[in-house]
Amino acid sequence: MDHDLRLSRLLGEEGPAELLLDSIFDGVYIVDTDRRILFWNRGAEEITGYAREDVVGRHCGDDILNHIDAEGVLLCRSGCPLMQCITTGEQVRAKIYPLHKDGHRFPVKTHVSPIRDQTGTIVAAIEVFRDISQEEELRILQEKFNEIIRRYVSSAAYEEALSRLQEDVQGRARIRDLTILCLDVVGFTRFAERHSPEDTARMLNDFFSICEVMTKEWHGDIDKFVGDAIVAVFVDANDAVAAGIRVLAGLSDLNRKRAGQGQDDIQIRIGVNSGLVLQAEIGTENRKDLTVIGDAVNTASRIEALAEPMSVCVSDATRSRLKDATGFQPYAKVKVKNREEPVSIFRYTSETQG
Repeated sequence: MDHDLRLSRLLGEEGPAELLLDSIFDGVYIVDTDRRILFWNRGAEEITGYAREDVVGRHCGDDILNHIDAEGVLLCRSGCPLMQCITTGEQVRAKIYPLHKDGHRFPVKTHVSPIRDQTGTIVAAIEVFRDISQEEELRILQEKFNEIIRRYVSSAAYEEALSRLQEDVQGRARIRDLTILCLDVVGFTRFAERHSPEDTARMLNDFFSICEVMTKEWHGDIDKFVGDAIVAVFVDANDAVAAGIRVLAGLSDLNRKRAGQGQDDIQIRIGVNSGLVLQAEIGTENRKDLTVIGDAVNTASRIEALAEPMSVCVSDATRSRLKDATGFQPYAKVKVKNREEPVSIFRYTSETQG
């Protein structure tokens, strides 16, 4: 008896198993060992927008949902939770971002388990997934609330309250899902060569003041100044993008004033990426800074270096977290360290915002 026959008996037309799975609000689908989709419940239809006839019989890697992970890695080609489950026989849990039929990405928590026949042979895998958009919004809101509270109470009071509520205290190394904004002044070396040190420092201070105001306005934090560059961190990708766009607008106003004084324009590039980073206090006993490190930070810097002057470029990992990504257009693909697949970059220019 072949695998398909065993599964067809399990999920026969309007059989008990199918009726049971269709009554579940979560999305449920089953694939065979070749990742061909055998079953797609009504919950999956509601969550993804894809009807059963759109997907059954096709392979999950056929550019249907195009799952990416929190780092923006396309899982259909490497790191697929279904394939991992079928190969190892172990249950897999993950947070991923599938592509809805209407074109937007959204976060889901997924749980994959193997299906075995009577001999214990794996014949299929079942994936149960749930849209966690509201949970993500609540998490982001809670982290923003914590940041606001920290500004209005003493550090000692904040740390004491936080230590009572959770195991992680401020300053302890931890992995966080954050969005990183990297910003750099275009042609800074050439500018510095043509101007006095005082004029160069004044230009940077004027510009960095704009960046700091816009970052704070959108609930971000400047992680570090590196010469003529800035690294800022945000809990919410939407805030990071909004801050980047507002910085471009503020810079346009500053450039108009500089032009009236016969001074050169300032041009910048902005790159944004989202993912898991290590946030920790780094330094010596005498001097420590709370900072973020990791591949997500390096990728943001790489994107910024490839952006055109006076534009905001984001990764697919950031774009998947945006509530409205219609202003972004495909821009480029780039290979980055520790990634097999190139990173897709999307561009939003100052002209786009009108």
